[in-house]
Amino acid sequence: MEIVDTRLPGVKVVRPKIHGDHRGFFSEIFRSEWLPQVDFIQENLSLSAEVGTIRGLHYQEPPDAQDKLVMVVQGAILDVAVDLRHGSPTFGQWVAVELRAEDLTQMFVPVGFAHGFCTLQPNTMVLYKVSAPYSPARDRGILWDDPDLGIEWPVAPGAAILSDKDRRLPRLKDAEPIFRFGG
Repeated sequence: MEIVDTRLPGVKVVRPKIHGDHRGFFSEIFRSEWLPQVDFIQENLSLSAEVGTIRGLHYQEPPDAQDKLVMVVQGAILDVAVDLRHGSPTFGQWVAVELRAEDLTQMFVPVGFAHGFCTLQPNTMVLYKVSAPYSPARDRGILWDDPDLGIEWPVAPGAAILSDKDRRLPRLKDAEPIFRFGG
């Protein structure tokens, strides 16, 4: 297993080892000692039927803020994290990692970051562990195509498939400042 830092401090790429032979493969996809600072309590699975489906950019406010460990079990996504920590040297910056079922690469998105993804293949299934349960009262988000962020999504704005909720999310400059850098 390999854990690689991204250009956003705290956001990590996790690459499990895959042991394969003529029967198929085996891989440990998670061990608590890989991310000892996190206590995952729930696991979620989403299916997106069409290429170009965008989910996000989502986060929850404290005390239900979530760390996430995201992987694809079928298909592929462009996975994105955005730094929401006011005062951070990387505030408003984003990082994107392609996650594919074939290589089991994962992305760890800590508290203080918004998370979203775009499907690259049909019938993509995304599995993610979270450190807090879903809280409708604390559910928040940032507009996926906020021009101030400049995220390079692999789909044209008019072709993106979104929920009504995600279409109405605020831009980062209009979002309540919930997270502070360093505490």
